[in-house]
Amino acid sequence: MDLPLDPPLDIHRMKLLFVADLHYALKQYDWLAAHAPECDALIIGGDLLDLGSALDIDLQVVVVEKYLHRLEKLTRVIVSSGNHDGDHRDAAGESRASWLGDVKSDHLHVDGESIDVAGMRITICPWWDGPISCAEVERQLIAAQPPPGMPWVWVYHAAPEGPLSWTGKQFAGDATLTEWIKRFSPGLVLSGHIHNAPFYPQGAWIDRLGETWAFNPGKQIGGSPTALRFDLERQEVSWHSDSGVEARSLMV
Repeated sequence: MDLPLDPPLDIHRMKLLFVADLHYALKQYDWLAAHAPECDALIIGGDLLDLGSALDIDLQVVVVEKYLHRLEKLTRVIVSSGNHDGDHRDAAGESRASWLGDVKSDHLHVDGESIDVAGMRITICPWWDGPISCAEVERQLIAAQPPPGMPWVWVYHAAPEGPLSWTGKQFAGDATLTEWIKRFSPGLVLSGHIHNAPFYPQGAWIDRLGETWAFNPGKQIGGSPTALRFDLERQEVSWHSDSGVEARSLMV
């Protein structure tokens, strides 16, 4: 079934739903399908697959692709890769999620893309696994810089340094990402990777790095993922988990 033409979107009325680290939890994909119509864009921040699963990665890809195509019929879908999503290694031995490029469509946006939606730019960064892919992400960010005054959102699996990366024993943030944030000052950075950070006293699901708001929704088991809901009309974000709901204003 073809989707109707997209109605004009106003950034001040946009609603975003962000999750990460689904790790092939199919009940959580079903939850996304149930809630996708509630948002203007569904963003998945990496680790759609699970390298620790007994199911072969190629078979996981087949199932997840079907879910992504189902979701794109319900809303715009934006997907970045994580460290569990690689399906092969390149000549330099760096992990690549080439399967994501195969599912790309007008309503399903993936690694390497920057799209303009409702007056804001969303840049989707692949997981970098070494110096070559790291340099590729840096070049992507340089090329994607929006004009002054245009809100810029990054989607990248790893969390920056700080409370979003607290593992319970150490801070395990991506220092390179932190430097890029300082250099480019995007408005929002949507990450994941460190599953329990939002649940620890020293951790968090939201952080402020200079002019940038950064987020990590974390991960929980069960039928629903931890999720962030952004209401850009109210300039609010809320974190939803089995622990309850927490809301924060994005007004400085």
